[in-house]
Amino acid sequence: MNNHNYSTLFQKPKGRTKIIQCIYVVGFMDLFGVSMIIPLLSHHVKALGASPTVAGLVGSTYGILQLFSSTVVGSWSDVVGRQFSLLTCLLLSAVGYGLLGMSTSIALFVLARIPVGLFKHSLSICRALLSDLVSESERPLVMGHFNAASSVGFILGPVVGGYLNEHEGGFYTSSFTCATIFIINAGLVWMLPWSQTLVHHNDTNSNKNTSKHRHDNHSSQSLHNGSHTHSGHPLQAADTEPDSSAPGKQRGGPRWKEVSLLQSAWRQLSSVGSKIHMVVTSDMWDVFLVRFLMGVAVMLYYSNFSLAMEERFFSGYLISYSSTLGALAGFLVGPVTQLYRNNMPALLLHSTVLTCILIFLYATAPSVWQVLLTSTFFAISTTVGRTCITDLELQRGGVQASGTLIGAGQSVTAVGRILAPLLSGLAQEFSPCGPASLGVILALAAVGLLLIRIPKWDKSGLTKIAKH
Repeated sequence: MNNHNYSTLFQKPKGRTKIIQCIYVVGFMDLFGVSMIIPLLSHHVKALGASPTVAGLVGSTYGILQLFSSTVVGSWSDVVGRQFSLLTCLLLSAVGYGLLGMSTSIALFVLARIPVGLFKHSLSICRALLSDLVSESERPLVMGHFNAASSVGFILGPVVGGYLNEHEGGFYTSSFTCATIFIINAGLVWMLPWSQTLVHHNDTNSNKNTSKHRHDNHSSQSLHNGSHTHSGHPLQAADTEPDSSAPGKQRGGPRWKEVSLLQSAWRQLSSVGSKIHMVVTSDMWDVFLVRFLMGVAVMLYYSNFSLAMEERFFSGYLISYSSTLGALAGFLVGPVTQLYRNNMPALLLHSTVLTCILIFLYATAPSVWQVLLTSTFFAISTTVGRTCITDLELQRGGVQASGTLIGAGQSVTAVGRILAPLLSGLAQEFSPCGPASLGVILALAAVGLLLIRIPKWDKSGLTKIAKH
């Protein structure tokens, strides 16, 4: 599907704009609720009587579950649709946080973390939905705004959580508040004007007469309603297009909600497996490896950040300062990508080089002012880099499987979250700057990989254009 066909799908932007704005709110409330809980989890599980080792094992449960569930849930959202999968994830996450509010023992605490670890993928599905709703040129701008809205929630959440924790039973109050926020998010998603974004597509069906146009139109409809299916498991025509001759039915009205609810479990499972196999066997190892290397490098930068600051500069507000800058940087993504004329490989290379330099400057900083300066630009470079790598995954993998691709990227990041604390602890044994120094090495490896692979990406892109 070319960009022209894709853009004509959205000549009626009213419903689409409403959904995009509401998804920004969902992203803000999601991280607002979660960040109320995160700073309190370790303290609470220790208060329940867990030793430091048990607390560490319990804390790793979430990351391990996320590692295996990210790709599966993302692919599932491609199969059953964004609304149905997003509602499911929000409601089951609410159940998990509600159980967390009743966790008076370690066993209940672990039980509460299971549904959250398996289904807390609402932000990934929101990103996949946004990629469905906008054109390729608009995607970086919209993703940047979504990341900014989410970051603001992550900044404000700990403040509210800390205030509630000062009162008796504060952790339980915070947990129930978080569960309530997820229920409100589910209600907001349920009330979104989904049908308005599908009306124009139905009107264009009658204008597509050739077989090629019918194929593009079928792909567009799958993309638009979020029910992507691998070519090995195509949806039947009756599933995607209702019988226009049937009385009492709106002409061309898509029945994607019924498809999502009535698909057999086996059909969903086989479609999910096909999509995951498609991503695993694709030639995208280089993009995922860059994501992994830079993800671990950034985590090493932030690991033991407070401890390193206390040991070296006795400075305290840098983390909040960096988080605030990260939120503001989300609004810079659009103008920066326009400056690069949407050349994502070049922008990713330059942001990666800048991130590598900034980590090195932090590791060798002689004063707190240099740390402050590097933190300022580091927040911007990492925000741009995250948006670039996600956009590049969708460009190379195809937006038809956006949920699977974004989920796979989150799984790669989850591996980094598991390894980064271990690597940070080992590097910390040598020097307070050890984690950051190791981050420089990993970032340099990512730069080298990009220098080798980007010419091949560009050549592949030129070949694809020539075929069109």
